[in-house]
Parts: sequence; C-alpha cells; structure tokens
Amino acid sequence: MDLSTTYLGLRLAHPLIVGASPMVDDLDQVRRLEGAGAAAIVMRSLFEEQINREVEAAASHSLAHDDSYAEALSYLPDPVGTLVESRAWFDQLRAVRKAVKIPVIASLNGTTAHGWVKHAREMEEAGADALELNIYLLSTRAEDDAAHIEDRVVEVAEAVLAQVKIPVAVKLSPFYSSLPNLVRRLGQRGVSGVVLFNRFLQPDIDVEALEVTPTLRLSDSGELLLRLRWLAILHGREPVQLALSGGVHTPVDAVKGLMAGADVLQVVSALLKNGPEHLGILYEGLVSWMREHEYESLDQLRGSMSLLRCPDPEAFERANYMRVLHTWRPGR
Repeated sequence: MDLSTTYLGLRLAHPLIVGASPMVDDLDQVRRLEGAGAAAIVMRSLFEEQINREVEAAASHSLAHDDSYAEALSYLPDPVGTLVESRAWFDQLRAVRKAVKIPVIASLNGTTAHGWVKHAREMEEAGADALELNIYLLSTRAEDDAAHIEDRVVEVAEAVLAQVKIPVAVKLSPFYSSLPNLVRRLGQRGVSGVVLFNRFLQPDIDVEALEVTPTLRLSDSGELLLRLRWLAILHGREPVQLALSGGVHTPVDAVKGLMAGADVLQVVSALLKNGPEHLGILYEGLVSWMREHEYESLDQLRGSMSLLRCPDPEAFERANYMRVLHTWRPGR
C-alpha cells in the first residue's frame, strides 16, 4: 500500500507529521517522534514578539552608554547579537536537524512584514527544509477593513518568500471574508502550501481578581469539522498543497481529513495527551482502515469527499445548514 505524499516539495513516507509544539524542545522527545514514525516535524514557532522584545532590551542597554566617550562605542553590543532567546531557537533547529533524518520545517509566528522576517534566510541556512508562516492577525480597529487585513497576510508572505529559496507554507485562521480568494492570492505569490487552521487561544476573565487570564485547551476531534469543510472546498482549486492542523486524534479522524483533501495531517494535541507513540496508533489504524475498504494508495483516498468529487457537494454549502436545522430532533 502506497501512503507516500508530497508536501512543500518534500516527498514524505506518509501524511502524518508533527505540528508546531514544545515537543521539539527536547532532543530525546524529537528522536521518539521520529522513532514513532513521524514523516516530518514542524519546529515550535519563533514569535515576532520574542525578537522585538530582545531588540528593545539590547537597544536600551546600548542607550545607557550614550554619555560615554566615543571610543567606548566599540564595546557596545550589537542588538542582533544579543538576541539570546531567538539564538537558542536557531541552535535548537540545528540540533534537531542533526538528530533526525526526516524533514524539519521551521515556523515563524507574527503579524508584520518586518522584524522577524529577516530571520527567514537564517532559518534556511540553519537547515530548515521548509518554512511555515503562522500569521495570527486579530484586528481590533474599526478602521481596518477586510481587504486591508488580507493584504497584510499577502504582504507578510511576499516578504518571507523574498528572503528564502525553500518552500513556504502559510498557516491561516478560518476567519477571513473569502478564504478561497486569499488562498488563490497566496498561491499566485509563490506560497507552496496552506495550513488549516491555527487555533486562536481565547483569554478568560477571573471575575474575583478582575483579571484577564490566558487559557490553553488542547484540541479534540470536535475541531475537525471546520477543517473538513474548508479542505473539501479548497481541494483541487489552486496549485497549493493543503495541511490539516487541529482535531486529528483517531485513525478515523485521519481518514476524514484525507477524504476532504488534505495532503498532510499535522498532529499535536493527541501526542501531548498520549505521547509520541500515539503516532504509531494513528498510522496503523489508517493502514488498517484503507486495507479493509480496499484502498491501494493515498491518491485514491485523498479528496474523494471534496467538493469536486463528493456525491453531495451541497452538504458542504448552505443547503446543509437549512437541512440540519429542519431535520434535527431531540435524541438524534
């Protein structure tokens, strides 16, 4: 049975890859992920805020010596050279690249077309096989219209593409006015893949302490549905590859994602809950299901329930909305 797939120009043994997470911070864990069968690994994201904070700290340290004599300027630290946290990230990327034989994808997380973008080439030089650009935009200004927000996404992607020769994927949220149009624009600029979707971590309110508190909830299979819908809509429309991120916890989840049109499946929460070896359970379950249903290759399965090939394409569109509401009964 042929489970091989191509993602970001990388030929992978199968579609199960490890999404961006803290698991890559430990080399023993990284080796366990490879041993459990991961086809590729995405590095934990390097955040624009990390770099900006470190640059500001370095600049502040430099300004503290402004009243020194001119010759003293030679000992002032280069702000870029003092990026301790980001340097550690690059060191870990190099270490992971040496520790495993599978592809390693670097991840950038930010909101602007400057700042961390200049590090894209260094990620390439550090050994990254591809880049995942995780664009997390949340506009709170009434002056920002939808076109402006989507233009910013395209601008960030263009800025990164200008820095590197390795393939670039963009990880998006589902909250855009026209996701198909945005994906098309990204593909036209040279983006190789799109990841659906990043997860907005919603803050909570502590009503006693009167504080806004950060919350983190791992995904479950219920998050798969939104991703299935958009994968099915986007599959086969544009020459970009599609990665599913969020909601893959069981072999059946994996089957659904591939049927909808995913080229690869990023797994994180299931591994944080169950350990790296859960990858083996997903893989064996996927193989078993395909064998039982007489699929000989991933190509046969992929996109078989997309909008292009689904026997009932309206199920992914508005008609299904009315049907569900009108046919629901208690206990069903």
